[in-house]
Amino acid sequence: MKFSTEELIEGIQSGNKRLIGKAITLVESKKAEHRIQAEELLKQIMPLTGKSVRVGITGVPGAGKSTFIENFGRLVISHGKKVAVLAIDPSSAINKGSILGDKTRMEELSKEENAFIRPSPSSGFLGGVANTTFETMMICEAAGYDYILIETVGVGQSEVLVSDITDVFLFLKIIGGGDELQGIKRGIMEMVDVIFINKVDQDNLQKAKNTRLELKRALDFIPPKEKDWKIPVLLGSALHNEGLGEIYAKIDEFIDLKKKTERFEIVRTQQAEKRFEYWVQEYILATMKKSNSVEEAYLEHKKNASTMVSSPSTEAKLFVEKFLQNPKSEFRDSEEI
Repeated sequence: MKFSTEELIEGIQSGNKRLIGKAITLVESKKAEHRIQAEELLKQIMPLTGKSVRVGITGVPGAGKSTFIENFGRLVISHGKKVAVLAIDPSSAINKGSILGDKTRMEELSKEENAFIRPSPSSGFLGGVANTTFETMMICEAAGYDYILIETVGVGQSEVLVSDITDVFLFLKIIGGGDELQGIKRGIMEMVDVIFINKVDQDNLQKAKNTRLELKRALDFIPPKEKDWKIPVLLGSALHNEGLGEIYAKIDEFIDLKKKTERFEIVRTQQAEKRFEYWVQEYILATMKKSNSVEEAYLEHKKNASTMVSSPSTEAKLFVEKFLQNPKSEFRDSEEI
């Protein structure tokens, strides 16, 4: 059943989870007719967005991200808040579908009336998020969710890009998992706002304290992302709900600091500008490829790159220059461009 834009907006505002899901599916679609409706939907809900706390949660596989999100989400709900979880799964390289599925995870949180969980395949998009995660987040904000928790793929340093769409970047770490070096990689450490060493118990407490000390020393050599904010390194166990209250308090403290220094709105403006630049690139490429002659040239240069006739960057430059320098030639013969 196809829903009108008005029906979807009404469903979003009333908190109808089924229609919220339908709206997200619409935004994720690559079909031309769906993109038109999705753009109209996003345009109309924009005045309803911007009031949530956006938290990116990352960590190596096995760090306990799902367990953390489930129990942290329930804690947030206990404070009278509504929580939306955008769980990004790695995708199949063949059909772009989600590999992990995410249908059976966070079972207890999914039962909460004030929680909404949306698994999305990354579809090969780098940065630990899906290419429409930002727009999905807008829908959740328009639906009145106070906290948006984004669980990243968790596969490496590239996922620090999630910091480009969130207010708080939380890094989950475990000890004894072979990720000690991963924990102090500069790319991640320059982006994090809060660090939580998870799965701590009496047997590994001393090791956890040593790891915390190492992380704090590493942080001393990295310029702070936010002035007057010393990145906290907290210990606990998400499984046993230990340390989650401290995380909640630190997130509130961090958001308050950013708002007092006016960094909150500045950063959000910068993030919106980056999304604009991303979509400019997407639409330019899609529009250019609508012309047969452009498509032929595109495939020609792409083949040169793939067969290593010349470097991919050189072929990309030649293709763009050919297009821009011949605006009135057959290269622009399509009325669709």
